[in-house]
Amino acid sequence: MIKEKLLKELNNQINEELFSAYLYSSMAAYFESLNLRGLAAWMTNQAKEEQIHAQKFYNYIVERGGRVELQAISKPKSEWNSVLEVFEESLAHEIHITERINFLSKLAFEESDRASVLVLDWFINEQVEEEASVEEVINKIKMIGDSKQGLYLLDKELGTRPEPSASQSTEE
Repeated sequence: MIKEKLLKELNNQINEELFSAYLYSSMAAYFESLNLRGLAAWMTNQAKEEQIHAQKFYNYIVERGGRVELQAISKPKSEWNSVLEVFEESLAHEIHITERINFLSKLAFEESDRASVLVLDWFINEQVEEEASVEEVINKIKMIGDSKQGLYLLDKELGTRPEPSASQSTEE
């Protein structure tokens, strides 16, 4: 059984992951409005991955005999000034999620909950990948600057990102 304080924070993390999915869906909708379908597809895949992460936390709580308590999801931002701004906000959000996962890991360690520490280790590694992925896109956006041709090629490239599957995103 998960101790009460950690259980509460794991439930909070489900909300964080679902908000992440909601935020990335909003970013995808913004890109759709600019006819940048590849960027939209990249963000849609990011949203799907966050839903998988939320489900992973959900399943873990249930497996440990805890009760999942879902919360209201806040409305995400829907307007940005540039493609770069969207990805910079995405990176800032991923950094926030990394801080949350690190907090959960520390809490699990303090409560001597080894099973939770192991699950959270997977998320720590996942966050390294998440941040690196967004940073790579930011670097490409900065490299192309105001080039419409560069944006076209980036849109095409990001549109090839494979859709995440539950088995890929939940292997430990």
